[in-house]
Amino acid sequence: MKTHHYILLTTVLFIILFYNENVGLNLGLLGIAYALLTWYKTPKSNKTKVFFMLFFTSIFSSVAFAWYGDFASFVAVVSSLLLLSYRSGNKRLKILFLIPVFIVNCFTFLCRFFNFDSWLPQKNISGLGQKIFAFILIPLVLVAVFFGIYSVGSDHFASLFTNIKIDINIWELFCITVLGMFIAFNYWNYAVEKIIYKQNHFLDDTFHTKDRIVQSTYSFLDIDAERMSGIISFLALNVLLIFFIITYNYELFYEASKTPGQLSEETHQRVNAVIMSIIMSILVIMFYFKSGFNFDPKAGLMKNLAKIWIFLNAALIISTMIKNSEYIINYGFTYKRLGVYAFLTLSFIGLTMTYIKIQYRKRNAFLFNTMTWYFYGTILACSYINWGGLITSHNMKRSDFNADYHFTEINFSEKSLLKFAAEKKDIILKKQIISKVKQKKSFSFLSEVLYYETLKE
Repeated sequence: MKTHHYILLTTVLFIILFYNENVGLNLGLLGIAYALLTWYKTPKSNKTKVFFMLFFTSIFSSVAFAWYGDFASFVAVVSSLLLLSYRSGNKRLKILFLIPVFIVNCFTFLCRFFNFDSWLPQKNISGLGQKIFAFILIPLVLVAVFFGIYSVGSDHFASLFTNIKIDINIWELFCITVLGMFIAFNYWNYAVEKIIYKQNHFLDDTFHTKDRIVQSTYSFLDIDAERMSGIISFLALNVLLIFFIITYNYELFYEASKTPGQLSEETHQRVNAVIMSIIMSILVIMFYFKSGFNFDPKAGLMKNLAKIWIFLNAALIISTMIKNSEYIINYGFTYKRLGVYAFLTLSFIGLTMTYIKIQYRKRNAFLFNTMTWYFYGTILACSYINWGGLITSHNMKRSDFNADYHFTEINFSEKSLLKFAAEKKDIILKKQIISKVKQKKSFSFLSEVLYYETLKE
């Protein structure tokens, strides 16, 4: 099949799946279809290990959305399919260029769409196909467009057709068609500008030969002064961080106990401060180790001070994780407390990658290239696992369990809550859950969320 076949096929599939439907099972089916067609369309030379991984994550993400239908699984489906399409056509382009490529293609859609010679067959359509296209499709599209325009402009003109009963929402069908075409065209026929290909080498993980020359970064500062600046800066920052760790841990573990509300607010403030500290630490190291200093034989002391700073920041993360664990033991799981673990884990990985960058003389781009995949993995973890169910099932064991809070604020907790209601013989809670499940099951087949279909009323 040619590109235009894929575009037309997936546009028709989009219309079939989404016309008169809510978003649910249909998006999962569409994602699986896109993934399978991409597999079929991709040449063997581009089917790398990364492509295989993205193909399977696209399938799993589509299944996850069909099962849960929430925002996290939606982001997982979109990001997985975009990465799959990107890798299908460009196995060497750095993944960070996906965002600019996506944005540029969205804004240039109309221009590229009406440039028919670039994506439609160059030769004339012969025989029956030519007659259908020329005598039926083109006039039908033109009549439909102008019928809509004239109906809006004249009530009498529109009233001439009021007795004609056609059970089709023309406006919805038009919008669904345009959206389906927009998605399909940008997926199968996206363009990568030449300037992006030219800039690709700037995002290589390792330094090029010309970058290994030891020289000052700025004309107004010689190499010795810049090196000494780094030594003084890292030495001062290490001393400052040591004092911060001491006071921080004292406040965390030795200050008088406070109310749950005060403890929650202070914990999140401190976690935000730690995460910002880690991000700023990585940026400072990137500033000093962006080029020549990685190969400077006299920069050994500065490298060691930077490594010490990394270990001290890692210790700060560990103490924060311990406190968050203590917080969970005392007050139970919530989305925010699990989110703290996720952000601290990503911060720890970022520090590890920064250490590798210094130790093995990697470019700053190495950090961005690597961390992009870890962020993607975090998105997948958020979409594949029923965190709401885990939160509720764990908190049910607590004496202070609040069923109403978990029913209204925690997603996909109905299975655990039904079990809790049966154990406590809570008829009101059981009726509320059953009512919610019935409402979720009232949608048509393509709009279903499979999680609720597995619940017994």
